[in-house]
Amino acid sequence: MPRPLLTVAIFALAASTLAQSQAVSGGAPGAPAGKVGPANVWQMPATFVTDAHKACDASHPSNYGGCFIAQMSKAGAPAAAVAFTQRLYAQNGGDVGIMSGFNHVGPVDVAWIVYPLRANTNNGLLLVNGSPAIVNAEDLKLLDQKGMEQSAQFQDLKNQFPNVDLWPGDRDGTTWPNTQSGPNNGLQFILGYPLRNGCHACANAGTALFTWNFDAQGKFLGTTFMGLTPAPLH
Repeated sequence: MPRPLLTVAIFALAASTLAQSQAVSGGAPGAPAGKVGPANVWQMPATFVTDAHKACDASHPSNYGGCFIAQMSKAGAPAAAVAFTQRLYAQNGGDVGIMSGFNHVGPVDVAWIVYPLRANTNNGLLLVNGSPAIVNAEDLKLLDQKGMEQSAQFQDLKNQFPNVDLWPGDRDGTTWPNTQSGPNNGLQFILGYPLRNGCHACANAGTALFTWNFDAQGKFLGTTFMGLTPAPLH
């Protein structure tokens, strides 16, 4: 190949590789690989879920979630939004999640997620760009439930609601979690979780508050039980 053509080909290949990297990361040139940001956000059209169901229900795919994700591009989703959904799908065991909002806090940021295939709790929240890169704030196994269960507040609550238990919060994207400084210049996110007396539709027993704790570099340190707030009076 003549030298000028070889130079052009190499430049084109490098530009293509850079564009693909940015699409996956949602970042600008120089952004860390895998960085989550506003480019990963997609506001689903009102007809998207219905249309995607029609397409996938008709084809009976072995991988229904993968079929659903493939409909995103057809509905106009940017490549970065599709790439994030694929990344989350691979990490969480096959739950389709689409980022609907992003808030930069630093060193850990907040991402709102819509889960269109769930029967309940269709909205969730992720704490992103720290270590690990994605922390699911609705993963109840990460909550300091032992600290909650040993508290006098919770023991008193069980006298009134014998089957009381924690449930994931339905994060509708209208409010952001409260943040505050943690020890040693760390960062804490304060989130509430509903308490129900035995089932999702059972009596509301109040809300449990926890902090999600990160160090100054964004490393996840675990959660801490803060206290309970009573159910609203009707």
